[in-house]
Amino acid sequence: MRQTISKVADVRQLIESGRKLLLAGDEDALRQLPQGDWIGGTIPYFISSDKGGMSSRELICATDITDIVTSIEIVTYDETSLARVYAEGPKHGFSFIIIPAASKTHLSFALNAPNYKDFGIRPLIGWVAGVHLSDLGKKTPKIINGRTGDVREEGAMVLQAQLPEGKVAEIGILNLFEQGDGDILTFTSDDFAAKDVMVNGEKRNFAAYIVKNKLDTKLPLVADYYGAMVNISFQDVDEVEGQVKFYAPVFSGIRYKHAKPVSDYVKEFNSRLNKECSIESSRVAFSCNCILNYLYSELEGKKTDPFTGPVTYGEIAYQLLNQTLVYLEIMDV
Repeated sequence: MRQTISKVADVRQLIESGRKLLLAGDEDALRQLPQGDWIGGTIPYFISSDKGGMSSRELICATDITDIVTSIEIVTYDETSLARVYAEGPKHGFSFIIIPAASKTHLSFALNAPNYKDFGIRPLIGWVAGVHLSDLGKKTPKIINGRTGDVREEGAMVLQAQLPEGKVAEIGILNLFEQGDGDILTFTSDDFAAKDVMVNGEKRNFAAYIVKNKLDTKLPLVADYYGAMVNISFQDVDEVEGQVKFYAPVFSGIRYKHAKPVSDYVKEFNSRLNKECSIESSRVAFSCNCILNYLYSELEGKKTDPFTGPVTYGEIAYQLLNQTLVYLEIMDV
């Protein structure tokens, strides 16, 4: 694992020594850094190797990829040009992306990424930038191009990394949630919000359905994509307006179910690691976890070894995900 939670002075030293970095931190901390080979996004929540889950406005999460790449390029996209992100990715390497939460680009990527040219052909991993929860409505999430010092609250920052011969990038997803035994839920449009839902084929108001059936909205909707579980997290249930909002879009034609409960996140996390993964920490170049996992599973002070890194407003493993942990491994071939 090459991710550390460091003081601004230590990260500044890394930049000035020519290291290639992926950074996450509070806006004020990131703005203190010099120009160099890095991209960054705002978020003050982390999982550290020694203290576990934590928040800090002074510290920065630094992922040092210098020793695993041969070269990097930094590209800034807007909501339209982002459609090229897969096609322009390195043929032998990976792309790392950061998008500000609630930006036009965030919404466009969430809805359209699976339809972009060459979707899924080359590895794309990253996360959605956010702010301290007490700053919601006061500050906006930002992304930063370290080479130019450009700070934006719209668009996407992408670091394209070339790998040496004999190495490949693999993206992993750790999702604790599985479909429950309840109703089959489908929607008639692709959107971040829904008023109506088809419950086992019968049209119902979704907000009223949630209230009547006392669904725990800390648990996401889960879709089964040919064996891969994809979560859609609840943002708000407005019974008066009869509308439900999500942190990622639901898609028409997809069959969703409400997730099974997870009683002990850390216990289930470790169990899932043992069952599904054979992870060597030395191979993990980057990982990030969801802010909803952090909050709902009370991860403050808890470790999730071998995974550390930023706690984000959304995870990107080819497309936008919710309530997951995603990670990048660099493998020998």
